[in-house]
Amino acid sequence: MDTLQQKLFSKFLLVWFGQLISNIGSGLTAFTLGILVLQQTQSPTSYAMVIFCSFMPSLLLKPVGGVLADRFDRRLMMILGDAGSAFGLIFILAFVLMGSLEVWHIYVGASISSIFGALHNPAYKASVTDFVSEEKYTQASGLMQLASTSQFLVSPVLAGILITIMDIKYILVIDILSFFIAALLVVWVRSNRVVAEQAKLQNHHVEEQVKLSFWHELKEGMRTINANKGIVVLITLTSVLCFYIGFLQTLLAPMMLNFTDPKTYGISLSVCASGLLVSSLLISIFGGIKKHVATMTVCLVFVGLFYSLIGVSTNVYVIVVSGFLFFFALAFVQTSLEVLIRQNIDNTVQGRVWSLISVATQLGYPIAYVLSGVLAEHVFNPLLVEGGLLATSVGSIIGIGPGRGIGFMFIVFGILIAFLSFVTGRTKVIKELESNAVDEK
Repeated sequence: MDTLQQKLFSKFLLVWFGQLISNIGSGLTAFTLGILVLQQTQSPTSYAMVIFCSFMPSLLLKPVGGVLADRFDRRLMMILGDAGSAFGLIFILAFVLMGSLEVWHIYVGASISSIFGALHNPAYKASVTDFVSEEKYTQASGLMQLASTSQFLVSPVLAGILITIMDIKYILVIDILSFFIAALLVVWVRSNRVVAEQAKLQNHHVEEQVKLSFWHELKEGMRTINANKGIVVLITLTSVLCFYIGFLQTLLAPMMLNFTDPKTYGISLSVCASGLLVSSLLISIFGGIKKHVATMTVCLVFVGLFYSLIGVSTNVYVIVVSGFLFFFALAFVQTSLEVLIRQNIDNTVQGRVWSLISVATQLGYPIAYVLSGVLAEHVFNPLLVEGGLLATSVGSIIGIGPGRGIGFMFIVFGILIAFLSFVTGRTKVIKELESNAVDEK
């Protein structure tokens, strides 16, 4: 049995490695296109729109992708998702080669890639349960976070170097190739879903499977979530956390590029993200988190603290250290959240449930993307310019001028994040999740 589990985990590692390569490629493109738009428009709102278009279509279509992940071969869904995402980049590349690239082309190409990401992500998320035993959930979650973080850890440094030595078209080609590498690796892996149970369903319940509608399966997923109040509370908590992280994601570049260059910003972003690398490696190697609720509660305080410190100064070193510690603490929060949810959901519905959870928890991101540019340009920045309302009070501490309003926004939001820890620590239904885990089938 141990040998079988080792073989399955090896297959998971192969799939994971492909996604690691793909994420690095995606990070190269995201960084390069984002900087390009920001330099051309000088608008945080336009920069945020690139992120919005890269995110929102996938978010809206994730429930459909989740149903497909439960209905069909998750391997096939991942392959189609990777191939379709590459097509979105080919769309942008075509206009680059014609010398007529405009901002709206980037919006469209990013949206196309995001649409196909809705096929890929739920299948990838749910496939963990196919390959990994419950004892290795924490390690798998740490590795998945590591792969996700690679686009912030490795990509910015590479992009900062590559944009000085090559044209954007070559960076797009690298990303396109990374998608196909990921797809080819998935081809080599055969999903280990419970074949016997699937055969029974196909032989004895074919008509029921055909009649089963997407809406029926989505409703089943929603019933699974609503039946557990602890999961509902965790989803709400995560959505609020994602809301604040969305502001950091869209406004860190506009803030830092006021006092540094893109290359320095890229290096800074990578060093900050290395905090998540270090903690994810610790989690994946030792898998030592036992008290997930307590870990999540304590680490949320530090997440909020270091979020605030990112906005306190224009000193790059202060920002980098604060960002590193922010990501370090965030990995423990994310892992605890994911394991608590995964342990309380049966594998047979994980595809649709994870897709619904992703939509619900990540709703905070698009809201932040829409509001970030407006709040930065029209609310917070005017407060901390010469003669601004807070120029002589808050400005005397954190400074005034371009980007200081964004820094003040980070300080305020960090305090609000820390407040979430008190809500978590006092919620009974969250504590009960650790003792009510679903048994492995």
